[in-house]
Amino acid sequence: MRKTIKELARERRSIRKFKKEEFELNIVLDCIEVAKEAPSGSNAQPWHFVIIEDDELKKKIRETCEKGEKKFYANVKGKLAEWLKNKKLNWQKPFLIEAPYIIAVFSHKKSPYSRESVWIAIGYLILAIEEKGLASLTYTPPNRGEVAKLLNCPEDYRLEALIPVGYANEDKVKEPRKILDEIVAINSFHNLIYNLIKD
Repeated sequence: MRKTIKELARERRSIRKFKKEEFELNIVLDCIEVAKEAPSGSNAQPWHFVIIEDDELKKKIRETCEKGEKKFYANVKGKLAEWLKNKKLNWQKPFLIEAPYIIAVFSHKKSPYSRESVWIAIGYLILAIEEKGLASLTYTPPNRGEVAKLLNCPEDYRLEALIPVGYANEDKVKEPRKILDEIVAINSFHNLIYNLIKD
């Protein structure tokens, strides 16, 4: 029996450790078929997807990303620094060479609402990946312009995210989510549904 969209969303986790196990490129293409159905400003469909499978290219991407991450981690402060430390995250990004595929997702800079549109498509994409029984991560490197150059990105496009795709190699628990009572209001920001139901 197929899982509902709610079940897929509840099960989907951000995975940073992948098995080397390979699978057909057509599976990735099927997921992008879903992503391209996302709504977009003026129906511009301002997305472009580059699938990276070449090991040498993945290695260059990792080296470039880690160069940027070292600078980022050297300067990060406050709550974010504390959160990263608690999650044991650092500048090293081995998932960029472990995952069989990386999907680089680009937005067309001059299209209306291009970033918003592309991130909706990314939402579709990661749920499609989950439906296939695969794992993913939405990763945006701090120096994405340098990564974009490695992929011969034209000037009028920007790299939004790198999405490693593969079978999970970690039994990660899903991060807790806020409940509806905390995040949904009726007619006004402060009319939380919890208060309305309680009354």
